[in-house]
Amino acid sequence: MDLSTRYLGLELPNPLVCGASPLGYDLGLVRRLEDSGVAAIVLPSLFEEQIEGHSSVSNQRAGISARLEIPPDLLPQPQIFALGPDGYLEHLHRVKAAVSVPVVASLNGTTSGGWLSYARRLEQAGADALELNVYELVTDPEASSRSIEEDTVEMVAAICDAVMVPVAVKLSPWYTSLAHFARDLERAGAAGLVLFNRFYQPDVDLERLEVWPDLHLSDSKELLLRLRWLAILRGKFSGSLAATGGVQRGEDVLKAIACGADAVQVVSALLRHGPARIASLLEEISLWLERHDCDALSELQGLLSLERCSDPGAFERAQYLRVLQSWHRRL
Repeated sequence: MDLSTRYLGLELPNPLVCGASPLGYDLGLVRRLEDSGVAAIVLPSLFEEQIEGHSSVSNQRAGISARLEIPPDLLPQPQIFALGPDGYLEHLHRVKAAVSVPVVASLNGTTSGGWLSYARRLEQAGADALELNVYELVTDPEASSRSIEEDTVEMVAAICDAVMVPVAVKLSPWYTSLAHFARDLERAGAAGLVLFNRFYQPDVDLERLEVWPDLHLSDSKELLLRLRWLAILRGKFSGSLAATGGVQRGEDVLKAIACGADAVQVVSALLRHGPARIASLLEEISLWLERHDCDALSELQGLLSLERCSDPGAFERAQYLRVLQSWHRRL
């Protein structure tokens, strides 16, 4: 069964990419991911704040493991969480030496500045591609949507001008006109989009009257938003598209591919079940394709995108009316 795909100009044997997560900190886990069949690995993000202030990431190993019910052996050793900019470069170099699959370095930031020059150093350390993680919750009422998008486009252009490797942009879905914004990012040099960032929602502890940073692993329900925008952007954005968030089963991967994804990033499923889950997903995908007389994954790719779907209204406003009418009939 041919599961090959092309993502960010990289020829991959299958569409399964390990997204940015604690798994990427540990060489042993990285090797296990490759052994299980992962096609590429995105390292955890190096943050703008770390580069500008040379701060370290605090070790929250025990708290993360307890809240998410993650087996302790799926989290890296405590000292690895303290990687600063130089340590990140060294770790990237070690990961490249440990595995043969493509390794994508991740930068997380929101403002233009000297930290963007670090993209070049990541390329020199061996990164096969870069992922710019635009993670920002804007609270300033003086910041307009236009200025926010322009700043992001400026960042992307600066990174793309600095490196030769392809650059993907990991976005949130909360843009007024995402299709227009995607076009601007493409013009700035973005080779791909990753849909979507998951904003972690804080909870409130009523006994202590404190805001509690809570973290939940994703489930398949979160995939729905990704499917809609994959389908809409397929054909409108000429670069690569990747889904991230909500991928738990082989059928989730197949849905994303059918809507237009070139690759699918997996994180929560790996944190729950370990690197061996990659092999299980590949088996589920292959069995589905075999049952439906498909010889290659490419036969499914983009079949349900907006430009090829027999019912485009399913992704547009018309579907809203249909959903309301269906509930009316049930009452």
